[in-house]
Amino acid sequence: MLPELFAQIQPDQNIGNVTADGAYDTRKCHDAIAAPDTHAVIPPRKNAKPWKPTSNWAIARNQAVEASRYLGRTLWRRWSGYHRRSRVETKMHCVKRLGESLLARDFGRRVAGIQVRITVLNRYTALGIPVTEPVG
Repeated sequence: MLPELFAQIQPDQNIGNVTADGAYDTRKCHDAIAAPDTHAVIPPRKNAKPWKPTSNWAIARNQAVEASRYLGRTLWRRWSGYHRRSRVETKMHCVKRLGESLLARDFGRRVAGIQVRITVLNRYTALGIPVTEPVG
């Protein structure tokens, strides 16, 4: 699915990071992400073996395999920023809790319904997020 999603993105759009779960640790997905300024944050599978270093994305994936083995999967997730993915998953769950189905038949009204849900969610979220700052 990832190559088809990337085909929909305009060529002038710059994507910094792509975060996906371990199911996307395939050559097709890494090849689709292979833009010069794009960084893939995909955990290697537990039985991952290094690939031949034929391209920059293969070298980066091999480094992720080595780092995951050296640091352990839990530390690798923190170090690479993969843990941010769970925050997105949590937000999507909250959006779904506001209503599983779209009631309108017209596409424009469906979009408006989703925008209302997101606005409500953002207002509730803004009330309860603490402001954190690094110390030291």
